[in-house]
Amino acid sequence: MAEFLNSIIPNVMSKPDLLWKAVVETMQMLLISAPISFLLGLVLGVTVVACKPGGVLQNRFVSLVVGKVIDLFRSIPFILLAIIMLGLSRLVIGTASGVKGAIIPLLFGTVPFFARQVESAMSEVSPGLVEAAASMGCSPWDILWRVYLKESVPGIVRGGTITLVSLIGFTAMAGAIGAGGLGNFAITYGLRRQMDVAYTVIIIILIMVSIIQAAGNRIAEKATH
Repeated sequence: MAEFLNSIIPNVMSKPDLLWKAVVETMQMLLISAPISFLLGLVLGVTVVACKPGGVLQNRFVSLVVGKVIDLFRSIPFILLAIIMLGLSRLVIGTASGVKGAIIPLLFGTVPFFARQVESAMSEVSPGLVEAAASMGCSPWDILWRVYLKESVPGIVRGGTITLVSLIGFTAMAGAIGAGGLGNFAITYGLRRQMDVAYTVIIIILIMVSIIQAAGNRIAEKATH
């Protein structure tokens, strides 16, 4: 097996430790930024839905401001956003390179994306269910928890799956600014005409995406009722 791999991916087999380090760094970026992004994105998404005109906590000003902030960061291509956030990373984290330096850009790229996914999922909840809960005397917070969030769980899970897949792409792009991970590994060695390195990275990312997509679909199916 080793001889076969040496024949098709010689440049990868010559640096297995570096490849493993890149995989670990990518996983670290995902494990750190994903939970924070999901929490903040959920809060922002719920805020937009609750405060929109006709919402259970109607507040046009809050809805407008939060919506515009989300749209602002969503409109900036991630690679440019990552460059813009270098200064903030140095200020908050103390470095703009490596896994730690990538966290701030990853959050600013992922949170707005997931917030819109949450908003979209919650907007699909039947108005009739909301009206029925209100007529039964449920408070706005009860409606948000027991109706909006409970009914939109499958949609939020699907949105989370899409977000996590996008986050993997963001981590790869972050490698262009020295964040480490598979993206940096591919750029460092793939640009030196070591195309087997680039192909290997693509296959690894494809496997990661496939696992996440399959798991997300399974969870969404179980959450559907």
